[in-house]
Amino acid sequence: MSWELGATTRPWHDISFEDACAAIADAGYTDLAIFANKGEHPLTAKSTPADVDRVKRVTAQHGLNPSMLLASPPLRGEVAEAIAEYRTLIDLCVDAGVKYLMDCGTSDESLYERYYETMAELGPYAIEQGIELQLKPHGGISLTGADLRTAHERVDSAGFTICYDPGNIIYYTKGENRPETDVHDVGELVTTCIIKDCTVDDGKPEVWLMPGEGLVDFPDVLGSLIGAGFDGPFYVECLGGDDHAEINARAKRVVAWMGELLAPHRA
Repeated sequence: MSWELGATTRPWHDISFEDACAAIADAGYTDLAIFANKGEHPLTAKSTPADVDRVKRVTAQHGLNPSMLLASPPLRGEVAEAIAEYRTLIDLCVDAGVKYLMDCGTSDESLYERYYETMAELGPYAIEQGIELQLKPHGGISLTGADLRTAHERVDSAGFTICYDPGNIIYYTKGENRPETDVHDVGELVTTCIIKDCTVDDGKPEVWLMPGEGLVDFPDVLGSLIGAGFDGPFYVECLGGDDHAEINARAKRVVAWMGELLAPHRA
C-alpha cells in the first residue's frame, strides 16, 4: 500500500493558492486538498475555464495531485437548481483532476433529509464521472462515526463515501467521543482520512495544533482504518504554528512522522 500523503491548504489559508502549493510540495507531500486561500476558493461551481486552468497549472508546476476539493453541499434554494449546480462542480472536478469532492454536511436538522436525498440523486452521476462524493465529521449530521454510517446507508450509493477526521470526532463532541472507538462504527466505509489532532481544555476543544500532540491516538486509529482495508490518501489539515516558517517546518516534520507511523504496515 502506498497511502499517499497529502495536505489541505488550510494551514496556509492566509497566503495565495500558488504560495500554499509551493510550501506543500516543498514539505514533501504528493497530494493536495483544495480549501480556501485568502478568503477565496480556487474552484467552485461558478469557476471559469481560466480558474480550472490555474488549478491545473499551479499543481502541475509543483508536482501535486489535486485529488480532493472541499465544497459546500447543495442544500439551499430550489432542489433541481442546486443539484444541477453541483453536477457542474463535478464536471469541473473531472477537468481539474479532483477525485474526492468532500463536504461537511449540515448542522441544520431540517435539512438532513434533503442532504440524504440530494447525495442519493447525485451519486450515479458522480460514479459515471469517476468522482467520490464524501462526507466528513463536522458535527450535526456527521457528528460521529455512527452518524456517518447512517448517512452512508441513507444515501445508498457507491458514489458516496466517507472521509474520516479523528480530530473532529473529539472537537464536535467536546471529548465525549473518542476516535479510537468511534472509528469502528465506520472504518470499512472510509476512503480518505484527515490528519488532525484535538485537545479539550475546560470543555473548550482546539484543533490548531501539531498532529501527535493532542488526544488522538494516531497509531490506534490509523491501524484500525488500515485493518479495515483503508488504502486511500491521508490529508494533513491542521499544524498549529505562529508564522509561516514554523508552519512549513511542522509540515515537514509531519511527513517524517507519518512515515514512521505507516512503516509497520508497509512490511
